[in-house]
Amino acid sequence: MLLLIEPKRPNSTRMRNPNWSEEELILAFNLYCKIPFGKISKSNPQIIQLSGLIGRTPSALGLKLSNLASFDPSLKARGIKGMKNAGKNDRLIFEKFQNDREGLIFHSERILAEYEGLSLEKKYEKELPEMSGLVGETKERYVKTRVNQNFFRQMILTNYHSKCAVTGIDLPQLLIASHILPWAENKAERLNPENGICLSALYDKAFDQHLISFDEDYRMILSKNLKEYCTKDYYQNHFGKLEGREIFLPDRGLPNDLFLKAHNSKCYL
Repeated sequence: MLLLIEPKRPNSTRMRNPNWSEEELILAFNLYCKIPFGKISKSNPQIIQLSGLIGRTPSALGLKLSNLASFDPSLKARGIKGMKNAGKNDRLIFEKFQNDREGLIFHSERILAEYEGLSLEKKYEKELPEMSGLVGETKERYVKTRVNQNFFRQMILTNYHSKCAVTGIDLPQLLIASHILPWAENKAERLNPENGICLSALYDKAFDQHLISFDEDYRMILSKNLKEYCTKDYYQNHFGKLEGREIFLPDRGLPNDLFLKAHNSKCYL
């Protein structure tokens, strides 16, 4: 069941232990997933805001985020290195994320709401339109699912700089964090950043229906079912001219090859 926790109100002026608490580290990781690596700076408003909540300086929080980057597998794959003095606990947080993404993210969002002086339900009331009447475990599952889906959207849009990977459209209202492996079918990969692509609504729907996909070189593939409409103007304008074009790639969380192959296998190519 959801726990009703009395909100904490950290005193930012108190003396801080140089060692980061588990809660502080979890909150730092939460923010790390929501801001681009290139915007880790003490002047970043999001860093300033969180540093105030946990009673750390923006410089200290920025350094912690850089430490976390040292263990980010997606950055390592690109040859990007973080700070050399990152500690054991910074590494362990990524291991926790790999082993229990849903649990860690939901826990981090609950802690963040607590530090902000809000209940989780109040903070996410707009994302919980169907909660009225739900009780017990049903309510808990619903809240956890919607909160984690919201986090996944923030993370994927951050990785893609809030732009559609196909067209570059940057209107947030039209952007969707598309799952490569469906949410309902792949619990272990639901919150894996490698399982998401930022797509505008049209291409998200086409991707979900396996009318389009992307190959191992991240180039658009069109299904034969879609090509049946090749004489239509909309086909050439929105699909035909994009066939074989490489998508815009994210800073972190490059789409997983195996996930794309699984998606491709359901397309009639």
